[in-house]
Amino acid sequence: MTNRAARRALHLALAILPLLAGACRDQANGGGGGARDQISAVGSSTVYPFTTMVAERYVAANPDAKAPVIESTGTGAGMKLFCAGIGAAHPDIEDASRRMKASEYKDCAKNGARDILEIQVGIDGIAFAEAKNGPKMQLTPTDIYRAIAANPGGKPNTAATWRDVNPALPAVPIQVYGPPATSGTRDALAELIMTKGCEAFDASAKPLAKSDPDAHKALCTRVREDGAYVDAGENDNLIVQKLQSNPAALGVFGYSYLEENRDAVNGVAIDGITPSYAAIADGRYPGSRPLYLYVKKAHLSAIPGLADLLTLYTTLWGPDGPLVRRGLIAAPDSVRANAARVIAERIPLDPAELH
Repeated sequence: MTNRAARRALHLALAILPLLAGACRDQANGGGGGARDQISAVGSSTVYPFTTMVAERYVAANPDAKAPVIESTGTGAGMKLFCAGIGAAHPDIEDASRRMKASEYKDCAKNGARDILEIQVGIDGIAFAEAKNGPKMQLTPTDIYRAIAANPGGKPNTAATWRDVNPALPAVPIQVYGPPATSGTRDALAELIMTKGCEAFDASAKPLAKSDPDAHKALCTRVREDGAYVDAGENDNLIVQKLQSNPAALGVFGYSYLEENRDAVNGVAIDGITPSYAAIADGRYPGSRPLYLYVKKAHLSAIPGLADLLTLYTTLWGPDGPLVRRGLIAAPDSVRANAARVIAERIPLDPAELH
């Protein structure tokens, strides 16, 4: 090789070296390996214990693997982190206690995360709970709406006790500890319970949903801020503690957490149906909702163990599986089969299905 050829080869190597280094740092942007060698998940506090259990079993089966980092941020806050981009700096998985919104997918796509897997992992319910020595409440969606909405019927909420909203209820102060606005549980509470109660109470509400969605949202799902509804953050343990110290209060969280704390709290019946596995599984309980994982397709080949963790999920979510014993309600056979196919074939979500 001539000196000129040698110099040219050296210059070429030096030019390529930064590109190779960049690829090693963040190959997830192109679907490659990436510098991060552990799985990252954010999102719902309701789905958190299930993904945590799967992660624990993944590490037990792969002792050389780094433990996945699972963060309970709330569905809404998790979506913002998840949709901020692709690559090693951004989470691989979003745990979600509601379906992704069209606006959230738009943010993901804008930041390069267009191919996203949507995986329904099971079912949960929005549970109202009270202490063992609580007032033994029996509620309807209309009772709940009139108690905690900011403007029931378009007027500022002045109800101080449950009897103020329904003469059949006890004259105990309205005090509800529940999830924050960033939580998927809060979104499901608004959609499944409050909206139903609002439209039953106010005949003008349902048409408003089409003619003026923002006004409908303000009327039906805005929560009062005078202390009757208390934002307890993403800490369901705190809600249980509050109920024990204030037996007249009610708490709102996912059914799985109610099941986990049966020794401390009771479920409150809604429309005469007490939250239970059977009532949520067959849809009789008004607060039933699906639970999801969202996963970036580009990361499946980029982050070590991510595809294996998802496959492991499919072996644990059946009716007799450990996730059900942890509090998950198994999805119907057809739903589980479709979710397993999405994982196996890496089928991206069709954004046209989102609202």
